[in-house]
Amino acid sequence: MEHSHRASRLDPIEVKQDIPSGEWAGAIDRPSRSETNIAEFAGTEFASEWAGTLSPALSSAREDGKSSAAGAAKADNWVLAALAGVPLIMVLGNSMLIPAFPQIREAMGISPFQVGLLITFFSIPAGLAIPFLGFLSDRIGRKKIMVPALLLYGIGGLISGLSPVLFQNSYAVMLTGRIVQGLAAAGTAPIAMALIGDLYQNQSRNKALGVLESTNGLGKVISPILGSLLVLLIWWSLFFVYAALAVPVALAIAFLVKEKPISPGQANKSFSAYFSGVSELFQKKAATLLIAFFGGMLALFTLFGVLSYLSDALEATYGLQGVRKGLVLAIPVLASASTALGTGFFLQKRPQYLKTTLLTGLGLFSTALVLSALFKTIPAVLALLAVLGLGTGLTLPSLNTIVTSSASEEKRGAITAFYGGVRFIGVALGPPVFSLLEKGGPWALYGPWAVAGAATLVLAWFFLKTPKSQATGAAG
Repeated sequence: MEHSHRASRLDPIEVKQDIPSGEWAGAIDRPSRSETNIAEFAGTEFASEWAGTLSPALSSAREDGKSSAAGAAKADNWVLAALAGVPLIMVLGNSMLIPAFPQIREAMGISPFQVGLLITFFSIPAGLAIPFLGFLSDRIGRKKIMVPALLLYGIGGLISGLSPVLFQNSYAVMLTGRIVQGLAAAGTAPIAMALIGDLYQNQSRNKALGVLESTNGLGKVISPILGSLLVLLIWWSLFFVYAALAVPVALAIAFLVKEKPISPGQANKSFSAYFSGVSELFQKKAATLLIAFFGGMLALFTLFGVLSYLSDALEATYGLQGVRKGLVLAIPVLASASTALGTGFFLQKRPQYLKTTLLTGLGLFSTALVLSALFKTIPAVLALLAVLGLGTGLTLPSLNTIVTSSASEEKRGAITAFYGGVRFIGVALGPPVFSLLEKGGPWALYGPWAVAGAATLVLAWFFLKTPKSQATGAAG
């Protein structure tokens, strides 16, 4: 009986004998667009933070080499190179500008608060627009959003760059360009990651995402150095770099990338259905999600606030200018990017350490801020910047995993879109708030965020419920 029962269960497999092997293998694991919903990658200000925390459709690679090879989408290296340029450009949006803050402030005759708004007026529009552009890309296609967004990103850079050239250092014109860039940025890197998910499968997909993570990390490291070098030439030249990079990448994507057709179900999806269930999810998991949302916003708020403050302080207090200043500003982002990349892969293999990793990161984060208020020598500044980046690199991947694993598949896209928006708001608020607190001294500058980090640690210790299955992405 048992033998015949097993045989009957295996009978349907014999159907494949009449099907060519390539077609059969390709039909086993071909992903749908729903598996790579754009909102799952929303808010990737630091794409490497998501390494190892992607949904199963993106992070699992099968051992069967024949099935992987047969089912994988064939996109050549030029296509991947074009897509890899997108996160690189997005990272430059804020990080390249920060080293030029002193020169911009002096040339335009504006306050530190006003120069910080150049980050704010980029990041808030980006955070607000990500869910909407993601929704549109699911309905009408990735390229129809990405290509215009890249061109608009370059145009925004030109508008800001023309402010000192044609408009007598008009601050309003420069802010307008930054708003345009922020809106455009929402349609670039997050959608590029989803497009990778559409084009590649299995091991090829993981390798392609790794390339995007590498270019993102490279951009974070070189952006403060590049910004410092450009300032030595003409301070407003960096705005034109955005256009110089965005236009060729947009053209490459337009002509090289062949996008898959959109399924009727995706094309007809309503906006209300796209975000349905978010309020219900918050009611069920309010403590976990609020801790994750606040922690993600706090980490990026503090990191970018510290960087903007140091851009002035390194020149005024320590006499560091040019490339030397850029190298110092690169320390925390390099530490954060490299730590986040390793943390993501570590948590993928050992999800049981998620809460421990988060608590450790928050502890290092708060400790670095407290010590920053006490020690002011250059060696201390360098060491504490590295510790701050290390804490951020441990914290953010843990929070990303918690958010993505707290929701079921049909709700995950919307909740991560909101999470991404909150993270961008943190980036937006950091520079202007730190400029306002600077006059109050080191404790006013660092103390509140050290306390906020410690409070988040305590709340996470007592109230955070780790999702039951990070490995599968199932809701806990």
